[in-house]
Amino acid sequence: MDQIQLDQIDLELLNALQHDASLSNVALAERVHVSPPTCLRRIKRLAEGGWIERQVAILSRDKLGHGLQALVEVTLDRQDTQQLDAFEARAVADDAVQQCWRVSPGPDFVLVIHAPDMNAYLAVTQRLFTQDANVRNVKAFFATKRAKFGTQIALPGQRTA
Repeated sequence: MDQIQLDQIDLELLNALQHDASLSNVALAERVHVSPPTCLRRIKRLAEGGWIERQVAILSRDKLGHGLQALVEVTLDRQDTQQLDAFEARAVADDAVQQCWRVSPGPDFVLVIHAPDMNAYLAVTQRLFTQDANVRNVKAFFATKRAKFGTQIALPGQRTA
């Protein structure tokens, strides 16, 4: 698909969706001052073009019993492509891993892990770190307070607050 230029209506649609993707097509069309068919066509084009990766509901980890959150730095002993890919595949396949980032410099990976409690977290460490002979160092930071959590991306000419 050819790369299209985003116009002001596209940016307004993206901004509205990243704040509340549950808006109906009619409500979204009213918000950006276009007809519902035009709105639907534009959203489909934005999704097909890759500007919208997916639409999800953000759940309350506390209400669902996942009160323990850890940010974990992982350093591998060997960092060749095969070893990096193998660890990454195991990490992203584990349901407790909410995010997996390859980073540089410093550790090889930073993981965001959610677990119901410390026992569940320890089970994750056994699966991902202890059983892997290539994991050299693990440094975990446990969240005590979430001061900010967002998913919005600043768009040209749009407010994200």
